[in-house]
Amino acid sequence: MSTMRQLLDIMARLRDPRSGCPWDIEQNFRTIAPYTIEEAYEVADAIDRQDMDALRDELGDLLLQVVYHARMAEEAGAFDFLEVVAGISDKMIRRHPHVFGDEEVADAESQTRAWERLKAAERSAESHSASSVLDHITNGLPAMVRAEKLGRRAASAGFDWPDTRGVVDKLREELAELEADLADDQRLAEEVGDLLFTVVNLCRHRKIDADRALRDANIKFERRFRALEARCAATGQVMSEIDPAQLEELWQTVKIEGS
Repeated sequence: MSTMRQLLDIMARLRDPRSGCPWDIEQNFRTIAPYTIEEAYEVADAIDRQDMDALRDELGDLLLQVVYHARMAEEAGAFDFLEVVAGISDKMIRRHPHVFGDEEVADAESQTRAWERLKAAERSAESHSASSVLDHITNGLPAMVRAEKLGRRAASAGFDWPDTRGVVDKLREELAELEADLADDQRLAEEVGDLLFTVVNLCRHRKIDADRALRDANIKFERRFRALEARCAATGQVMSEIDPAQLEELWQTVKIEGS
């Protein structure tokens, strides 16, 4: 028995209404979806840590999620795992005519543009009514990822700043509007959203992964804060009782020493 066939059979056994696992039997697409998202993030975390053993395990967990959804779909008479595999295989061949056909691309950037054109054509063919270039950007994406996709799609239709300087100017404008609304919580929340959206578009212009940049900033902050905690503990100080100016001085020292 192939390992893939074995995994499919394991999932079928877990979902068996008579002899399966009670927890697995009770699940549906909606209850499993959060686990699917979580497993994808755990794959990304293993990559960040450059832990190949963990990455192997996390990829297995993510694959299980695909098998789980496919099994539930098969039970509902919608599709099965083999149809999922066939669908993505056909899509990869269709979207890479420079590999599986006669077309040519000059470089990775040219391929990215060609990829977007192919996806746009597919969306247009699937739509039975007047469509927007923003169609099919799922609401379920993390907000930062969705903001990048919205900006990129709008740019493909010609709605974009001409250069990075234009985005920076917009960033200053949004920051000024935020400062003007500091006393109004509702307006402030709106302006914070506008500011974040503009930051994501600045990243897009400079080909920076905004989500990756924020994750790196989180890691850096955590490293520095733990170092600050250790410094306070070593001197017998309680952080919450330290004078703010002294605490800022300690923070700057930690930054210089640990970067």
